[in-house]
Amino acid sequence: MFTKFTNLHRDQNGTISILSVFAVMLLTMLLGMVMNVGRQVDGKIRMQNAADASAYSGGVVLARGMNTLAFTNHLLCDVFSMTAFLREARDRNAESYVPSILAAWAKEGPIFAQSDFEKFRTLGPTISQKVPLEQELVRSYSEWAAAVSADVLPLMEVILSEELIPQYQRAVVTAFPDIAQTAAMEVAIRNGRPEHGRGTMLGALWRTTGQIVGGDNELTNPTLPVVDPELGTMANQSHYTSAARSQRKSLSRQYLNDWNDQTMAFFDSDGKMSQFGRLWRSFTCGYLTQLLEEEYPTRNLPFVIRTEADEVTDGNAHLDQYFSFLGVVYWNQVPALMPRLFRNPTESDALAYAEVRVFVPRRRLVWHRITTGGGSSTNIGGVPGEMPTLPDENPPEGGGTSESYWVVGREWVPDDWTLLNQRWSCQLVPATTPALTAILQTVPPLPAFVGENVALPNLGSLSSEDIGRISAH
Repeated sequence: MFTKFTNLHRDQNGTISILSVFAVMLLTMLLGMVMNVGRQVDGKIRMQNAADASAYSGGVVLARGMNTLAFTNHLLCDVFSMTAFLREARDRNAESYVPSILAAWAKEGPIFAQSDFEKFRTLGPTISQKVPLEQELVRSYSEWAAAVSADVLPLMEVILSEELIPQYQRAVVTAFPDIAQTAAMEVAIRNGRPEHGRGTMLGALWRTTGQIVGGDNELTNPTLPVVDPELGTMANQSHYTSAARSQRKSLSRQYLNDWNDQTMAFFDSDGKMSQFGRLWRSFTCGYLTQLLEEEYPTRNLPFVIRTEADEVTDGNAHLDQYFSFLGVVYWNQVPALMPRLFRNPTESDALAYAEVRVFVPRRRLVWHRITTGGGSSTNIGGVPGEMPTLPDENPPEGGGTSESYWVVGREWVPDDWTLLNQRWSCQLVPATTPALTAILQTVPPLPAFVGENVALPNLGSLSSEDIGRISAH
């Protein structure tokens, strides 16, 4: 027995088994650490992608809201111009002056025919032949225009009298922020599938002032940076009313001129004797002035931007306050493998955020073909909504002759920050809002968060700049 004890330290039987136990334990711990780290990294990437997508989706909806307001502003002005056009078509004022004008020409025809100058002699019979033709042309056009007016004018009058377009615009201002909030939430929920035991990923879209997008705030302080000149209560409301009336007048006249130029083209070229084109333009302009200045001087006003570009003193602060939004996603912490060995040191839920900005893009550089012979030039690109890249080093093939050449220039599209521009877009930007700390420590006041018991981090005295150093997203 004593011999066995003395030889025990030399006995190597079973040594491998003991080493294997410790090796397996070490490898298991290492595997658990790798799997935990992998799940954390995967969760972080998924959350950041969700935050980017939520913020961008909400921003796209808000940009579409701005474009919708711009489009309906144009539509409102076009309705004014069409109403003026159709009122003249109904009343046929211009037509009533044509017979006397053509009668004067009919008297002049024989006089020209008796002239001693051959040019005037040949002109006389031509005048006499053209007078009845122009009279018939005016009559036919007036009959057609009156028939159109009988069907369309009542609709135009109802649109204006009941203010259908401003009512729709007010609904847009109220509804689109809620739609943006819903889009941000839905994107977060979909990015949280499969959830791997973490529950539902939630998302929220915040204004950089610390208010939630949508909800009751829209009634008093709308998210979209626009003003309703009819219902606003701001201190400089008269300024917005004046700006809206000026824009409406300018754009309505532009649309009326377009309508008149298209419909009066033949009278301007081949039917000048009757002066019908000039008379028509005069009466339609008169009806438009009556609509804008007498019937609807303070109603049916287009929405205007809250602050014009020339009124902005601090551009960055203005963009941060009115055109920037923060998307935040919330998700429960990743369930740890081997929780007794690997424990998450934070008790709050996981958060990720991203900032988005609504803006009007600058005009891009494109190739233009300049024709020196007086013809039109061709713009390669420049269609509203397209984002062409910087032109290649060499100009496009074709079109380059001794009378034309290619140059690099800006797109022929509007880039002014107004509610007459329909090119509003959005893009992700660095999250630098000063309200970041406060937003990350506030439970979103949204129905989806009721009963979720969201655990938010306690950031203490950390500022938004400090968070930016930790997470430079």
